Amino acid sequence: MKIHASFLKIQNEKNNVIKLNEVSDGMHYDVMDGIFVENKTIDFSQMQELDKLITKPKDIHLMVKDIYNYVDMYKELNPDYITFHYEATNDINKTIDYIKSFKIKVGLAINPNTAVRSILEYLNKIDLVLVMSVFPGKGGHEFIDISEKINQLNIIRNINKLNYKIEVDGGINDQTINKIKGADIAVIGSFITNSDNYKNQIEKIRGEL
Repeated sequence: MKIHASFLKIQNEKNNVIKLNEVSDGMHYDVMDGIFVENKTIDFSQMQELDKLITKPKDIHLMVKDIYNYVDMYKELNPDYITFHYEATNDINKTIDYIKSFKIKVGLAINPNTAVRSILEYLNKIDLVLVMSVFPGKGGHEFIDISEKINQLNIIRNINKLNYKIEVDGGINDQTINKIKGADIAVIGSFITNSDNYKNQIEKIRGEL
């Protein structure tokens, strides 16, 4: 399982972003607009400055309503993935095609109360499913057990010989990591960034896998 680090909590601390980049498998960019979710992240210009410090794969998570506008901005960072929320638009296929038109891999995120069956028709068109184990918008929320969704997505992937990655985001720590076995990517924020030793925290996670 890959560990993608969220720097939501340390976004203005350049030295800490450098340290986090060094010890993680990838970097997870939380992008919030204050509309789809209550909170709002830093301006794109500030994100561009932090992006210059990052060398690991970039995983951009759009928690926004105006998806196209944010895709137009964040494609400039040359991300590996751009993920948008199933709950944010009725134009899922059109949005998938739009992101793919820039040669960027597409992720589709689902909230804890959205069933896997809701996205079945899109699974052969996307590269990643992001299963939220908290409701999006703030870091540090308590983990919601979504292990059954991981199981379902693995079964569907195997039966249909699909290639999407399964990513989980929200409330993951050394106690909850065992509940998401079967996922390909774990997004971890507060458990790492609330510590003075990022490497040690990631090693705790890896020790539980």
